[in-house]
Amino acid sequence: MRSTFVPLFAVVAAAAPVEKRQSGPSDADILNYALTLEHLEDNFYREGIAMFSADDFKKAGLPGQFYNNLKEISSDETTHVSFLTTALTAAGATPVAECTYNFGFKDVPTFLAIANVLEGVGVSAYLGAAKYIMNKDYLTAAGSILTVESRHSAYLRENQSPAQSPFPAAFDIPLDFDEVYSLAAQFITACPDTNPPLPVKAFPALSVTAPTGSVKPGQTLTLKAAMAVDAKSAYFITSNGPVAAQLQGSGTDYTVVIPDGVQAGQEYLVLTKDSSAPSDDNIVAGPAVVQIADNAFGQGQGGYGGGWNGGHGWGNGGGWGGKGWGKGKGY
Repeated sequence: MRSTFVPLFAVVAAAAPVEKRQSGPSDADILNYALTLEHLEDNFYREGIAMFSADDFKKAGLPGQFYNNLKEISSDETTHVSFLTTALTAAGATPVAECTYNFGFKDVPTFLAIANVLEGVGVSAYLGAAKYIMNKDYLTAAGSILTVESRHSAYLRENQSPAQSPFPAAFDIPLDFDEVYSLAAQFITACPDTNPPLPVKAFPALSVTAPTGSVKPGQTLTLKAAMAVDAKSAYFITSNGPVAAQLQGSGTDYTVVIPDGVQAGQEYLVLTKDSSAPSDDNIVAGPAVVQIADNAFGQGQGGYGGGWNGGHGWGNGGGWGGKGWGKGKGY
């Protein structure tokens, strides 16, 4: 196991004051937002390592060193939880405690498919939050966690079946707080009432039921929303901005044609109530996670547990409403 020594910059960040801007989330809100995600990942990996042995991963076709590397990833997430908790406490803020979760995996393939998506969401979460962090020490610390999450993501992408490119695009995709929370909340069943409130809300869950595996522009996706919504438009969120997609359907059932202009790798699809660019004000469902193929790694169909373009959707963790963080109040 690698050392869990906290580097000097982390000690400096832990002693930095929490700053509050005129409007929008404070640095304490952002750190607690990050801590909630790290709690989720930490619990996910610890649960998986407790459930599966090194032989289980070998039988699933993973290389011999994979199990030890997975334990290193788990150790990283535990260290991230410890650091963020320390930083918030030192700054006089109350850190959120871990929640209870339902990840829904029963076998190694499904566990790895969820791990792949969670790491990609983690990268997008830190990237999207960076512009709101006022304190430079916190920003540096968050950036250091972001690069490690990106390495986790690359490793897990290459160890899917079929393998996905570890570096599918030149830019990663930032997601806003509510978009990330909408994905995370589906695994959260309850949180302590003592957790401080965070300025987040969840949109109804959206999953791709067909086709399974990696997909390409021109293909039609079949979508299922967790509740009936009145969607008028569909957008893929990319690093270059939203890309509109052809939408048909109503209620809980929709189809979307993947347009040209989406970027390869882990993409995010949202449904909106009008034709305006997607925002917290007009998104009615999503994001759905869509794996866009980019090269020989990602061209194959199928994959672990049907992939996260398959029938599992993101509905295994207690639904989009649930308690989530319990006290989200929206922006």
